[in-house]
Amino acid sequence: MLRRMTMTSLRRVSANKANKTSKAQAFRVLSTSSSSILTIPKPWGTATGFVESAGDYRDEAWLEDRVGGPLYQYQHQLPRLPIPDVKQTMERLLPTTLPLATSPQEAQGLQQACQVFPQQATVLQERLLARGIQHGKNSSWLQHWWNTLGYLHVRDSIVINVSYYFHFADDTTVLASSSTSSSSPQIKRAAALLYTTAQVRNQVVTGTWPPEVLGRGDKAKPLCSTAYKYMFHACRIPGAPADSYRIYDPALHTHAAVAIRGQFYKIPLVDTVTHAPVPLHVLEASLEQAMEQANDNNTTMTSSGLSWCTTQDRDAWAAARQTLDTATLQQLQMLESAACLVCLDEQAVHTTRAMAHVLLHGNAVVTADNKNSPPLNRWFDKSLQYIVTTNGKAGLVGEHSMMDGMPVVTLADKLATTSYADVVQASAQADVTTVTPYATPILEPTTSFSRETQEHILQARQAYQEWIGKHEIHPKRFGMYGSDWIKKQAGMSPDAFVQMAMQVATYRLWDGVQGGTYEATQVRPFLHGRTETTRSVSPDSAALVQRMGTQPLWHEVGDAQARQEKLELLRAAADTHVKYIKWAADAQGVDRHLLGLLLTVGENETAPDLYADPVYQRAKTWRVSTSNLSHPRFVNWGYGEVTPMGVGLSYSIHPHHLQFSVTALKEHEWTERLGQHLEEALVEFQMLVEANNTQAAPQSKL
Repeated sequence: MLRRMTMTSLRRVSANKANKTSKAQAFRVLSTSSSSILTIPKPWGTATGFVESAGDYRDEAWLEDRVGGPLYQYQHQLPRLPIPDVKQTMERLLPTTLPLATSPQEAQGLQQACQVFPQQATVLQERLLARGIQHGKNSSWLQHWWNTLGYLHVRDSIVINVSYYFHFADDTTVLASSSTSSSSPQIKRAAALLYTTAQVRNQVVTGTWPPEVLGRGDKAKPLCSTAYKYMFHACRIPGAPADSYRIYDPALHTHAAVAIRGQFYKIPLVDTVTHAPVPLHVLEASLEQAMEQANDNNTTMTSSGLSWCTTQDRDAWAAARQTLDTATLQQLQMLESAACLVCLDEQAVHTTRAMAHVLLHGNAVVTADNKNSPPLNRWFDKSLQYIVTTNGKAGLVGEHSMMDGMPVVTLADKLATTSYADVVQASAQADVTTVTPYATPILEPTTSFSRETQEHILQARQAYQEWIGKHEIHPKRFGMYGSDWIKKQAGMSPDAFVQMAMQVATYRLWDGVQGGTYEATQVRPFLHGRTETTRSVSPDSAALVQRMGTQPLWHEVGDAQARQEKLELLRAAADTHVKYIKWAADAQGVDRHLLGLLLTVGENETAPDLYADPVYQRAKTWRVSTSNLSHPRFVNWGYGEVTPMGVGLSYSIHPHHLQFSVTALKEHEWTERLGQHLEEALVEFQMLVEANNTQAAPQSKL
C-alpha cells in the first residue's frame, strides 16, 4: 500500500535551484505562451512504439538516460537498498511477533525458532548478499521479486485487491463558471483534469518534472524516480503465467481516452507537433462529441462488454484476450497507449460512501439475467483512471503493480489543487493550436466478438457481481481533533497516536485479540526502493490494548492513577512505533529481509524453522493493512483488505480532523463496528489527555 506521508513532508526541487523553485513555479513554465520553452519528448526508437516490461526495473532503466532531465538526475547517485544483519532482524522481529502467541508453548516455540535462525540462515544470507552485490550495480536486490511475485505473477483480480483510489474535493469554480462555458459540470471537471494532466505529462515524459525530495536543507534526500515511467501512456497487459506492463512512447502518442457507458473514445490531449496542452474548449468539445456518440450507440453486448474482462482473475482475462482477433487487439492499443483514461459515469453521487464504492470497484450493476446489464465504465488495467460523475465529483483510481501511490500523489496534488478557473486562465494564455475537437471510437460499436469471447464476458460479469457484492466500505470522519491537538496537547507523533487508536479499536473489534498490522513505509531514498513494513504490534502496544480493555472504561478517566497508567502506556507504545517507522524508512525492517532469505531457499532445501512457526505466520498475516496519506484536497482515499479475515484501513491526519476508510468482506459486519471503535478509542485518548492536562495545570490562587 501507500507510504505514510503528508504533502508538507514531501517536496520537489528543480535541478538548478534545489531549494528555491516551487511547485507552482515549475508549472507556470508550462503555462506560458512561448512554445520555445516547451520541451518535446525524444522518440524512443523502438519498432513497436512501446516497451513491454516483465517487472524488472533494470530493463527500462535505459529510458531514464534517453529522457534525461532533472527528474532522473539523482538516479545514479542513490544508495542501494541494504540487506540487514540476520541477528538484528531476529532481535527486531521477536518483540513484534511474541505478543500474538496464544500460549506459553507457542511463545517458547517462537523464541526457539528465532534463536536458531541465524545459524540456519547462514547460507541464505550469503546468497542474498551475493544477489545484493550483483543487483546493486544498477538496481535493488528486491525490486524484481517484489514487482513479479507481489503483483504481475499474482492471479487474483486487481479490482479491490490491487487498485486504490483518491477522492478529490469538489471544485466550486465548476458551478461558478457558467459565463465562460455552457458545458455540464461533468464535462468541465473532466476537461480541467485533462488539461492539468497534459501539463504534468509533458514534464514527466521530458524529464523536466522536478524530482521528489524528502526532508529539508542538508538532511534532504532525493527519492527514486523510476516509477514515473509507468505513470502515463501505460497499461497492465494480462498474460499467463504472468502479466506484463506496457509503456508507450509519448513522442508517438498524444491522446487521452474517455469511457462512456462502457464505450471508449480517443480524444486529443496535446498538440501532435508541439506537445502543448490542447486548449480547454477543444477538450470540452471532444468530450461532448464522445458523449453524443455514446448516447447514439447504446449497445450492451458488442464493444461495450469487453471492459468486464479487466475485473476477472488474471488467467481468465488472459484467456479472454487470446480470443480477440488481430484487428481488435490493434484497436485496443489506442486505449492502452492513452496518457490516461477519463470515465464519465452516468449518475450523480452525493455521499462519501457512495463515491468510495464508485471509485474502488466501479458503478456497474449486474442484472438478474446477467445479460442485459449496463456496461462497466472502467478499464482497470490502465495505470491512471479519472472518474467523474454527472454532478462533478471526481477521483483517481491507480493500478499498483509498477508504481506505488506516492509518485501518483504528486500528480494528484496538481489535479486536486488546480481549479477549473485556473485552467480557464492557463488555457487562455497558452499557444494557439491547430488541433480541432474529435472523438474517435476505440472499438467500433458494431464490433462483434466471437462466441468464445462473449462467454468470457458473461463469466466476467457474474464473477464481478459476486466479488463486489461480498464487500462493504465505511468511510469514517472524526471531527473532534486532528494533528494540531495531538502535537500540542498530547505531545505525541500524530501518526503513532492514530496507529495506537487503531490497535485499540481492532483489539475491541476482535474481542481481545490483537492482529498483525502493517503500515506501509516507503524506501524510495534507495534506488528502485518501494516499501517496507512498519509493524504496529509491539510489547508496548500489546500492554496498551490489554489495559484499555475490550470496551471503554469511561469511569477510569476520573481515576488519576488509572489515567496516568494508561497515558504512560500510550506514550511508550507511540514512541516504540516511531522507532519502528524509522527502522523501516531506513530499510532496516524485518519483513522484506525475511522474504528475501526465503526466496533464496533451493528447491530441495528445507527452510529455517521460523517460516513454519504458527506465531510468525499469524504475525505476517496482515489482518490490519494500514496506510496514511494526508492531503488537504482529498476527501477520502482507500483500498481493499489483503486477507479475507482482515480489513483495509486507510487514514488521513488533517490539522483539525481525521479521516478513515474501512474495507472488509461484508460477511464479517466489521466496517461500521470498527468505525465506532475507532471513534471511542480516539475520544477515550482525548479524555485521558485533557483530564491529565487539567490536573497538571497550576491552580490559580485568589
